Amino acid sequence: MNPEHHDGFTHLDAQGQARMVDVGHKKETPRQATAVCSIYLGDRVFPRLLEGRLPKGDALAAARLAGIMAVKNTPHLIPLCHIIPITGVEVEFFPDPKNLTLKIQVKVRARAQTGVEMEALTGAAAAALTIYDMCKALDRGMIIEKIYLAEKSGGKSGDYHHGAG
Repeated sequence: MNPEHHDGFTHLDAQGQARMVDVGHKKETPRQATAVCSIYLGDRVFPRLLEGRLPKGDALAAARLAGIMAVKNTPHLIPLCHIIPITGVEVEFFPDPKNLTLKIQVKVRARAQTGVEMEALTGAAAAALTIYDMCKALDRGMIIEKIYLAEKSGGKSGDYHHGAG
């Protein structure tokens, strides 16, 4: 067994205690990750969100900022995540009128010693939670669902592309 790992888990030491992985020996390389999340809005919220007619104001603008801020603050929210010098964040929204859902996509880029998957996932979750918060006065029945890593590139493990749509 590798003395730096416990049963193959990199965030556990040889005694099984949580630890932050030492990435000091790794080269900085370009990293990118894209996470996707969707939120079911329902027939009451969906049109008002797209038309910008919500009691709390522009939910998409607030969600975009929340996503970016969450990316930047991931190490303060998720234990054992490294502070990473983020070089870019894009938060995009894709409405689906047929299913009354809003797809949220967060793309994160960095030049770092470790990946940015957690940053992208955290950004997508925070954007969805902000949409919920901005719209809950109209309907609390919204459902946040299907949060996943859509793709990532860079690092030792190489590229990854999820098969979900």
